[in-house]
Amino acid sequence: MFQAYDSVVGMCICNDRRWPETYRVMGMQGVELIMLGYNTPRYFAPAPDLNRMADFHNHLVLQAGAYQNGSWVVAVAKAGEEEGCDLIGESCIVAPTGEIVTQCQTLGDELIVANCDLDLCTMLHTKRWDFAGNREPEHYGLITGSKGVVSPFDQS
Repeated sequence: MFQAYDSVVGMCICNDRRWPETYRVMGMQGVELIMLGYNTPRYFAPAPDLNRMADFHNHLVLQAGAYQNGSWVVAVAKAGEEEGCDLIGESCIVAPTGEIVTQCQTLGDELIVANCDLDLCTMLHTKRWDFAGNREPEHYGLITGSKGVVSPFDQS
């Protein structure tokens, strides 16, 4: 995290965008603008049935992360073909409301810009989410206490 634009800015890369903890840790620190870069193949050999969902899943995590934490997300992607691999591209800017404000439309070089009202984050942090008043971290131990799936029936 660092300060810029009179706000708190956070960064993450590629696979980090798929984990809700990435956004929540930043949200808990008052981050208003999350910047991330990713380089994602269009085709995923271990689960080819999911290839058709690559674009949807990419936007889903970006939008959910932005909305659930009241932060802008600026997601910058490689696009086109690299070393014989097609990349999904789809750089986009997501508002703290979860709405995609703008996104790239092709697999070529594109530039997108948006006016990001950082005051919207403050309103969402204090009025919509109010982490201090609404979170119950005593119930979330499993999130930080284990790495894989833990069956509720195998716990001793």
